[in-house]
Amino acid sequence: MSSEPLYQQLVNEWTTLIQTGTVRPGERLPSVRKACAMHKVSPSTILLTYRTLEDRGLIEARPQSGFYVKSAANLPLPRMRRQSAAHHTGGEVVDQIEAVMGAQNQADFIDLSLASPRGSDFYPTTRFKHIMGRLLRQHPELTTDYPFPPGSERLRRQIAQRAVSWGCVLAADDLVISNGCTEALQLALRATCKPGDTVGVESPTYFALLPMLKDLGLSVIEIPTHPTSGLALDALELLLSEKRLNAIVAMPTVHNPLGSTMPPEAKQRLAQLVCDYQVPLIEDVPHADLFYGATTPDAVKAYDRDGWVLLCASYSKTLAPGFRIGWIAPGRFLSAVRRLKFASSLGQPALLEETLAEYLESGGYDHHLRLIRRHFINQMEKLRGAVAQHFPTGTRATLPSGGCLLWVELPSHADTMQLFHAALAERITVVPGAMYSAKGRYRNCLRLSCCYPWNEAYQRALARVGELAGQLADKD
Repeated sequence: MSSEPLYQQLVNEWTTLIQTGTVRPGERLPSVRKACAMHKVSPSTILLTYRTLEDRGLIEARPQSGFYVKSAANLPLPRMRRQSAAHHTGGEVVDQIEAVMGAQNQADFIDLSLASPRGSDFYPTTRFKHIMGRLLRQHPELTTDYPFPPGSERLRRQIAQRAVSWGCVLAADDLVISNGCTEALQLALRATCKPGDTVGVESPTYFALLPMLKDLGLSVIEIPTHPTSGLALDALELLLSEKRLNAIVAMPTVHNPLGSTMPPEAKQRLAQLVCDYQVPLIEDVPHADLFYGATTPDAVKAYDRDGWVLLCASYSKTLAPGFRIGWIAPGRFLSAVRRLKFASSLGQPALLEETLAEYLESGGYDHHLRLIRRHFINQMEKLRGAVAQHFPTGTRATLPSGGCLLWVELPSHADTMQLFHAALAERITVVPGAMYSAKGRYRNCLRLSCCYPWNEAYQRALARVGELAGQLADKD
């Protein structure tokens, strides 16, 4: 029996039906009365199910008519690629990443790709300013004393308390504060691997992970990843049984760039696999708090009984990108991570840690998250609709479970690196898909973002990128 609430089980069932095309765009869902009879549940359960689907942008309510599948959902899902052999990240991929990151620093460009918004309107900056000012007056030593690992105890207590919503039972002493999630990942890799080891990663994967693996002297095996259900566990189990992996890095909740979230039973199996084979899993969840559902899904760490899961997260995507505050719960690798953190960068700025801790204590974070999620749900529906309208016939796109990122697959012969350069010439930035693979796969894919205001300039840039993509798709 599933441990999920009944309405969430129904949400998952309807999501699958919609994403696979079993229930088609524009099709009417059963009335509340009929759905009650079908599933033998109360009207309140069906209404909560439909409202959750509506919040995710999958269906829409039409007055005096009922609930219907939204039209933008008729974009087919991207295809899942096959597994790769072990290899190092190619230099061309690293060069592409550097080129894209350089373009994103151009202030006068329209950037359609960033994973979090810019500007103070989106974050509680006024509240941070007041907290920081008071802390400076009351505790000037926050700017004069050296901070040391594992970081602010007050902040670690708040993180541990919030981790309960992910199904994790953690204590403050189980955590180490890091310089964003990027350092948390690096600490985890250094604690679990040595040069020459092989790491299993999702395919596609978070692009900044690839140069990190290359710099650490680690080989990569890309594991097929489904655009809705995540990491292919049968493929992973085969690799583990053949002893081909020394560690795994995965984003099981609100994946970047796919937006997928693994079902609870898959997360439980993943935790069991890494425990059985004693291969560490580095669980990267910086977008988990942006999940569209009513409650955040359990982390894989929630099912970890022997400490083989290292949970990494940050507040960069939700609260304060400039603070660069992340954290790691390293399980059985805690001592190693503490030593590595001390050797690499000592601690994080204490003033920023205490500011964030006080904000979390105030209880305003959940309200802030609700506003962000509502914004992203609305923007994602608009973005998928615009892709369906402006991009070439044959385009596919994901149906994200949270966050602001959309993975788009163009017809097979379209090259998104060419698209990147063509858009760049018109002062528009996109992220080409080859950056998300150590072997430079996904050359016909790109990542778009919906975190920006839906204004005329953004819509015009998006339509232009679709037009440029159509020109590339027409070349055979």
